[in-house]
Amino acid sequence: MISYFYKLGYALLTLLGVITVIFLLFTILPGDPAQMMMGQNENQEQLDIINKKYGFDLPLATQYRYYLNDLSPISFHSTQKDDFSYFDTKKYVGTSLLNIGNVHMILKYPYLRESFQKNGKKVSQVIKETLPNTVVLAVSAIFIAILLGITMGIISALTKDQWPDRLLQLVSTIGMSVPSFFSAIIFAWLFGYVLHEYTNLNMTGSLYEVDDFGEGTYIQWKNLLLPAIVLGVRPLAVVTQLMRNSLLEVMSQDYIRTAKAKGLSLFQIIRRHALKNALNPVVTAISGWFASMLAGAVFVEYIFGWNGLGKEIVDALNTSDLPIIMGSVIVISSVFILINIFVDVIYKWLDPRIRA
Repeated sequence: MISYFYKLGYALLTLLGVITVIFLLFTILPGDPAQMMMGQNENQEQLDIINKKYGFDLPLATQYRYYLNDLSPISFHSTQKDDFSYFDTKKYVGTSLLNIGNVHMILKYPYLRESFQKNGKKVSQVIKETLPNTVVLAVSAIFIAILLGITMGIISALTKDQWPDRLLQLVSTIGMSVPSFFSAIIFAWLFGYVLHEYTNLNMTGSLYEVDDFGEGTYIQWKNLLLPAIVLGVRPLAVVTQLMRNSLLEVMSQDYIRTAKAKGLSLFQIIRRHALKNALNPVVTAISGWFASMLAGAVFVEYIFGWNGLGKEIVDALNTSDLPIIMGSVIVISSVFILINIFVDVIYKWLDPRIRA
């Protein structure tokens, strides 16, 4: 139990470090955020209003304190409407826990600020609309990598130094070497354009498509196939290599030789003894790749026109929409940290020696 509290504390400190770096990085960047929001208009009165509204006129340390206060589930807010930390129910969703003078202690959802370019739309709402599409894409890609990677790794290990092993090693090497943005362009052109007549796949498209009458949307599953394959190629290659090497190591252990001496078939040995113990490095790879896919999907989503968080980040970079960029990075970092904690739990289930 103590180890779990330690991991949780370490995770919170890591997240705090990420938030601090992100805040400082985008705060000290050259350029005036208020001017970015106004574009070519140079109205000093409007600039002053924007600076006051978003706190750009406050000292850096004060801005950082308010930013942490906005992100924290338990935060403190002034009852004075002219104070930047005033608890505005239009911005914050929460409930008051305690009142101390002119200060409210609030239990609320983390507030990621508002978009500069989307007419004041909340960043949390933008992420809520786009993150599910990215998660669907990442889960589909990692499912392909797990299913095919483990199967290919087992085949490669059982046919060591034979032609199936050499072929799968070649495919894995190519998969790890080709950048995702390059393979995305090739796949989109080849299967979405050249072979469209046979595949019926599109070069671009998202999970939800507008119907022909423009009256609603429907799910277009075929648009998921190409980006999921492209995003899953590299983790597939890694899983194949790790599964092969790990299974070869496990198969050389004494208890495997004992199982063979008892007359167990190869299938029984792999299913009962070898496979579970060989999965530890694979779990590590899968967890790391799944978290990185949320960030690595940027190029794949943009090329295939997939309306996910990655494409939203690219659009925000093009328009200098800093709150969306910062909020997206924080959400991705939080997912990465949570996955690492979850993987530790899986480790203890896979390998009882870790529980001791």
